[in-house]
Amino acid sequence: MLKYTLKRLLMAIPVVWGIVTIVFVLMRVFSANPAYLMLGQRATAERVAELTAYLGLDKPILTQYGIFLKQLFQGDWGTSLFSGQPVMTELLGRMPATIELALFAVFIASIIGIVLGVICAVKQNSPLDRVCQVAGLAGISLPRFWLGLMLIISFAVNMGILPVSGRFDFMNQPEHVTGFMILDSIITGNWKALGSTLKYLTLPGITIAISSVGTIMRYTRSTMLETIRQDYIRTARAKGLRETTVVVRHALKNALIPIITVIGMELGGLLGGSVLTETIFAWPGVGKYVVDGINNSDYAVVQGGCMLVAVVSVLMNLVVDLLYASLDPRIRY
Repeated sequence: MLKYTLKRLLMAIPVVWGIVTIVFVLMRVFSANPAYLMLGQRATAERVAELTAYLGLDKPILTQYGIFLKQLFQGDWGTSLFSGQPVMTELLGRMPATIELALFAVFIASIIGIVLGVICAVKQNSPLDRVCQVAGLAGISLPRFWLGLMLIISFAVNMGILPVSGRFDFMNQPEHVTGFMILDSIITGNWKALGSTLKYLTLPGITIAISSVGTIMRYTRSTMLETIRQDYIRTARAKGLRETTVVVRHALKNALIPIITVIGMELGGLLGGSVLTETIFAWPGVGKYVVDGINNSDYAVVQGGCMLVAVVSVLMNLVVDLLYASLDPRIRY
């Protein structure tokens, strides 16, 4: 297992390098000169040229790339042109918000999706099965930006029962311990802060979860349909086991591998930053940070954010593969 893990990590290096290289080239070829944005519209050509030279952006792109790689190997992800802070520090500061939102959404989506998928498989072609399939397809098809705006209009603007944007209420902010608001609220025993945090999580979490529910439900249903037709399931029923035991302990356990794949991929994408959702709800996570960097032509921010997304996605793929081996020991050999 250790050899397999190290092999996968070594294979991830060229993947991350390729992604970062592509982003590096695209930012310098297609984005605006950040010197113009930093100096404003009234800046003279001389001032722009001076700042461009100071930032090292007047050098050939290969020279800039060499400098970038040298800094990267030294553990320096660069400095934000606009905030003046190290990109790694700002990314790590925003990562808890993205992780918390992703885990919250995937937790909800996994429970609802697996339960509905199992029910639909057991009651195949029933009215409930057809309704769930249509609802799941609709959830996958709905654009997140539209769904997020509709939830804001319905529950925040018209009903006024949930907050529009942000991550917490400044009047009920928990003491900073880990950076995860839910965990910090529980550790410090601040139950008002916990309730406030869950309120702020609800709308962006549901926006992400709705599309994920459809995906997880459809995979669970198709996998369960294949599993419950196997001979060992017929044997379990012939032995007189309760239907619940047959479905949960025998069928679902053996159907979990492809389901875990889907959940892992969903979680990996969200941990990399749910750009649209974080932007709509002004959620202070990695996705919004990268979008702001793109708008400002902040090269270091975009490069660092994309590199983090690539690393997280690779690690999530590795975690899913390791979970395979724990669920089915045959995969280890």
